[in-house]
Amino acid sequence: MTATDLREELKRKKNPEKGYILQRFFKTGPGQYGEGDIFWGLQVPETRAIAAKYRKMPLSEIELLLIDPVHEVRLAAGLLLVELFKKGSNAEKQACFEFYRANATRFNNWDLVDLTSHHIVGGWLLDKDRKPLYDLAASSNLWEQRISIVSTFTLIRNHDFEDCMNISKILLNHKHDLIQKAVGWMLREMGKRNFLVETEFLLENDRYKTMPRTMLRYAIEKYPENQRQAFLKGEM
Repeated sequence: MTATDLREELKRKKNPEKGYILQRFFKTGPGQYGEGDIFWGLQVPETRAIAAKYRKMPLSEIELLLIDPVHEVRLAAGLLLVELFKKGSNAEKQACFEFYRANATRFNNWDLVDLTSHHIVGGWLLDKDRKPLYDLAASSNLWEQRISIVSTFTLIRNHDFEDCMNISKILLNHKHDLIQKAVGWMLREMGKRNFLVETEFLLENDRYKTMPRTMLRYAIEKYPENQRQAFLKGEM
C-alpha cells in the first residue's frame, strides 16, 4: 500500500461543494494564511478512517503525501505520522520527531499543526531538552511558531507549565490571530490544571493588559464570569 494508493482512495471521496466551503473557512485566498491550499471536501473522520488502512506506511511514503498540494492528503500524512510515533520503538519515535522537525513548514494550516504537533514534538520532548521548542518559537514561519506553542499541550497535560509560559512570553505580542488564539488556548489549558498558575501569569507585570485582546479572551474563557469581566475591563 503506497502513498499513491492512499491518495487515490481519498480522491474518490471528493466532495467539491464541501471543498469550496473548506477553502473559504481555511482562508485559502490571495494573501490569506492558507493561500493556494486545495481541499477535496473530506471531513477529518473520513480522512482518518482512510489513513487508518495504511498504518504500516514507511516514512519515505509519508513524505510523498506531505508534499502534496491537497490539504486532506497532507492531513493523512500527519495522522499516519502520529500513529507511527505512538506505536513505534524509541528509535522510530526519534525518526518521527526528526522528520517532523525537518518538514515542519509543510504542516501549513492550523488543523495540520493542532492534530499532530503535541503528539510528536511534545511527546518526544516530554523527558528531553526543550530547546527545539524555542528554536521553533524564534522562527519567522507562522506554522513553526504555532507548532512551538501547541506542542506544549502534552507538557501541560503532565502538569509541566514552564515552557508554555516561556513560549507565551516570546509570542505575547504576535500580530497574527492564529498565534494569539493558540497562546490563549494553551494558557487556558494550563489554567484548567492550575488556576492559580495561569492567574499569576496573567497578572505578572499587568501582562493581561498588554497582551492582544484575542489572546486574553481565549485564555480566560473558563474563568468565572465576574473575574472574566474584571480581566476584560483591566480591573484585576
